Amino acid sequence: VQLQASGGGLVQSGGSLRLSCAVSGRTLNSGIMGWFRQAPGKEREFVAAIYWTSGVTYYADAKKARFTILRDNSKNTVYLEISALKPDDTAAYYCAAKRYGPLDVVSGYEDWGQGTLVTVSS
Repeated sequence: VQLQASGGGLVQSGGSLRLSCAVSGRTLNSGIMGWFRQAPGKEREFVAAIYWTSGVTYYADAKKARFTILRDNSKNTVYLEISALKPDDTAAYYCAAKRYGPLDVVSGYEDWGQGTLVTVSS
């Protein structure tokens, strides 16, 4: 499975972005897709996840208000929408895929995209 993340860029504080993660190599009809982020000098952290089949979502507690994870089965693509961006949101954002298991554990994901950089200016 190959994951291609895109949509990052330079955004002013208060703006919004929609990140995309295109999946290729196989058609996803089960499993879990997650979004993580890693700021400079910090560990990679969980942001959100979605069950591919049901669309049920799960968020890190601090991310519920401004982050939305979506999937488009027909396009084999998962999205992460971020609103009211803050400078603290500056990070490389990664999408990842797994078949089952805990949603918020970095090490549990089997396939990773290359990351897309989001920079929020104040």
